[in-house]
Amino acid sequence: MTTYSGGCHCGKVAYDVEGTIDQAIDCNCSMCQRRGGLLWFVPRGNFTLKTDPAELGTYHFNKHSIDHHFCKSCGIASFSQGQMPDGTKMTAINVRCLEGIDLKSVKIVPVDGRSF
Repeated sequence: MTTYSGGCHCGKVAYDVEGTIDQAIDCNCSMCQRRGGLLWFVPRGNFTLKTDPAELGTYHFNKHSIDHHFCKSCGIASFSQGQMPDGTKMTAINVRCLEGIDLKSVKIVPVDGRSF
């Protein structure tokens, strides 16, 4: 497993995440399409927020089941948190916000989030 560092543009939100990036989801829901994120899902235990949670804003839409976090200062949405239907707590990492990632090496999988 590899440890990646990520965060927002201004640095007020920073985190580490462990795992292997085998693919990233390119969702077309109303939220993801507008923010342009590429999502990699990891168990919540593989995610460590390194900065003050007070720097996070949180947005909810649709079923209000996902905490879409963003930096209160620069507005970058670098991760979201929620749970799978089986109750497993997950973190969705915006791969574009990870340091040192060559997006050409990541398999991008389109997902029709508009239909959920």
